[in-house]
Amino acid sequence: MGIREENNLSWKSSFLRLIKEDEIQFNKLEMNCQKGSKRELFFEELKKQLWLAGPIVTVSVLQYLAQLISIMFVGHLGELSLAGASLATSFITVAGYSLLLGMSSALDTFCGQAYGAKQYHMMGIHLQRAIVVLLLVTIPIAFVVANTSSILIALGQDVEISNEAGQYAQFMIPSFSALALIQCFVKFLQMQNIVFPMLIFSGISTLFHILLCWILVIKTGFGNKGASMATSISYWINAVLLILYVKFSSSCAKTWTGFSKEALHGTYSFLRLAIPSAVMVCLEMWSYDMVVLISGLLPNPKLQTSVLSTWLVQTSIITTICTRVSNELGAGRANAARLAAYVVLAMAISEGILCVIVFMLLRNIWGYTYSNEIEVVEYVARMIPFLSMSIFLDGLQCVLSGVARGCGWQKIGAYINLGSYYLVGIPSAILFGFGFNLGGKGLWLGIICAIVVQGVALFIVTIRTNWEQEARKATDTVHGEATVDMVP
Repeated sequence: MGIREENNLSWKSSFLRLIKEDEIQFNKLEMNCQKGSKRELFFEELKKQLWLAGPIVTVSVLQYLAQLISIMFVGHLGELSLAGASLATSFITVAGYSLLLGMSSALDTFCGQAYGAKQYHMMGIHLQRAIVVLLLVTIPIAFVVANTSSILIALGQDVEISNEAGQYAQFMIPSFSALALIQCFVKFLQMQNIVFPMLIFSGISTLFHILLCWILVIKTGFGNKGASMATSISYWINAVLLILYVKFSSSCAKTWTGFSKEALHGTYSFLRLAIPSAVMVCLEMWSYDMVVLISGLLPNPKLQTSVLSTWLVQTSIITTICTRVSNELGAGRANAARLAAYVVLAMAISEGILCVIVFMLLRNIWGYTYSNEIEVVEYVARMIPFLSMSIFLDGLQCVLSGVARGCGWQKIGAYINLGSYYLVGIPSAILFGFGFNLGGKGLWLGIICAIVVQGVALFIVTIRTNWEQEARKATDTVHGEATVDMVP
């Protein structure tokens, strides 16, 4: 009992110190506002987010480039090879990648708030829990992916494309465990604002991937199997580099203190947030892949599948807001968390407008990056307006989804995504695509409808948020977990 009382006293003293620091910060904020410096606060937050956003977005793009580069190499082998690799990538995303990404998103809340509250040792504990859980999840995923071909045929997909996809998917199985490690370590480093090492490692693995694709796809003649082998190897290169950095870097000395049995004791608490996180992410990502699968039922399925799947590589998630909101809430700074949300929303609008302009200017040549087939290139050009609209809207909802993950609202987000994509989006896509005979354009219109509903719902939740209450909840949760883990 003496140890427990001592730990409780320690927690109370640290919590009171945190409140005092927060009061000082709030007083400074109030004085600044009285001096008319709201604009200065806005630009100060903007600089913080740009400093994070640049490397984080680049890391996200580089990580996805492994699949993009593989598809681009395979696309030049022919329309069938592109359709098979694209369909396999969509199926793998549904069966495995989305689940791993979703479950690792729980670290956005756990690690982000722990870092903001200065409970650094808890970040290493959360990381270990996530690694154990995600590596176990990869086992059933591997069994499902091993039967990709038969599953796709059973779902009514073209037999020739399904067999090509099955070959591609089988050599992607080793990438699942690597991706599980990558996602966990990336979240771990990202929540500490350590972004440039991730950028360097992602760049190194991407350069190796280009070389590997050239060797395995072109020189050795392995075809689409060589592309998937190159992706798996590249993921493992990235994972090993991240592990070595966390192990030996002084930047992680406080947050990584070695393996601990404590990581196994809180598995249930991790799953309580990881499962809603997975549901929230999976419901959204699966809807995009379902559109690709449905496109295989349209006339000329090779064209529809190969074209629609190219849009998946253009969708990026703005992860900066997860870091800023969770850090500030963990530190008990409600006003800073609110400001972070508004600033990143303004950034998303600006980014969306820029993307629309770029895509419209390049609409007649963009298709050549994926295929030499003139039919594919022309169809890409016709789809660009729909893509541009979806990119702009998706950027806004990504920001709001990031706020939800930073605050720990994954369960609310899961319900919103369920209604948006499966009660509105997919039925609308089928209606426009088949009912009104709009084909691929109709399928994408359905997705746009889903994004609009999702964005509006998340926006309503965000503007009605009591940020002071969320900050108190975050600090209570973080310090409560730290106290429980310290008690034997």
